[in-house]
Amino acid sequence: MEKSRRAVISGTGSYIPEQVISGQHFMNASFFENGSRIEKENAEIIQKFSDITDIVERRYVQDNQLNSDIAVTAAQAAIDDAGIDPESLDYIIFAHNFGDMKPGGNRIDQLPALAAKVKDALGIKNPDCIGYDILFGCPGWVQGAIQARYYIESGDADRVLVIGSETLSRVVDPHDRDSMIFSDGAGAVIFQAVEDSKAGILAHRAQTYAVDYASLLTMGKSCCPIDPNDNYYMKMNGRKLYEFAVTTVPGVVKQALDKAGLHITDIKMVLIHQANGKMDHAIMKRLFRLYGLDSMPENLTPMTISWLGNSSVATIPTLLDLVRHGRVDNYQISEGDVVVFASVGAGMHINAFVHRF
Repeated sequence: MEKSRRAVISGTGSYIPEQVISGQHFMNASFFENGSRIEKENAEIIQKFSDITDIVERRYVQDNQLNSDIAVTAAQAAIDDAGIDPESLDYIIFAHNFGDMKPGGNRIDQLPALAAKVKDALGIKNPDCIGYDILFGCPGWVQGAIQARYYIESGDADRVLVIGSETLSRVVDPHDRDSMIFSDGAGAVIFQAVEDSKAGILAHRAQTYAVDYASLLTMGKSCCPIDPNDNYYMKMNGRKLYEFAVTTVPGVVKQALDKAGLHITDIKMVLIHQANGKMDHAIMKRLFRLYGLDSMPENLTPMTISWLGNSSVATIPTLLDLVRHGRVDNYQISEGDVVVFASVGAGMHINAFVHRF
């Protein structure tokens, strides 16, 4: 009888940039909307932003750091945590959105693929270790994990490194209030094949709503009518994105749980993309209502957005690494715990998977 295989998380690592950016950083900014400068005091704008998103601080990389650089740090930490030989990796899947952008230039550099740069930096010579990038918006790391599951369960791979890393500080418009949401960071996870195990990825679900929703996150000109750099920046329709996420993400999470044959009360923790604190809490409340429940247990959804901001593809693997290594108060993962991973972002993409540790 053929043995079944599951993709089990065996190691995690992350890189949190040292440069802390508080609200004070934006006190001298010139914020524009619809071509006109916003007349409110910056202190009021910053405080209102924090009240809406729960973000107090965010992290930026140093000028001499590239996205692939911080990814290498996170990847090496995950490899060390798993205790494996990097030459034994079958795939390196690198989720990002903007490549290796250098400070000031606003030019996207994706050649060669960042996964190839990471493989080179790690010194992995094995030609059978395949490295490639995935562009899937903020849900990119979750989608990479789903692909790792397919490789492992099919028997094509035994070990897959999935990285989520981004330097959004280099693609935000300094004249756009939404720029205060975004940050930099990197997270990496080793998925390993285990035979006849109750642990691993149990089920997943993913959807793309492109028609009517693809334009909620785009690239566009600065909010300031006079931009000497004439750059393109990341632009977001925050209100509509909030409404979209709150109405669609809970259903996808429930479908993943249904496929796993589990109830929401079987779940120890939900690691949700750190996009907006208020939005994430609203998503969770609606998820529980789908089960006819008006309240949810405490310590179900660890949050790092207040001090790390939204680092896109890096938020979930970073959060996982921090929780696994006891760096998030009142949260820990033990053997047998079932954890849900869920994300939403540009595309518009939604995805979730269920993993038993």
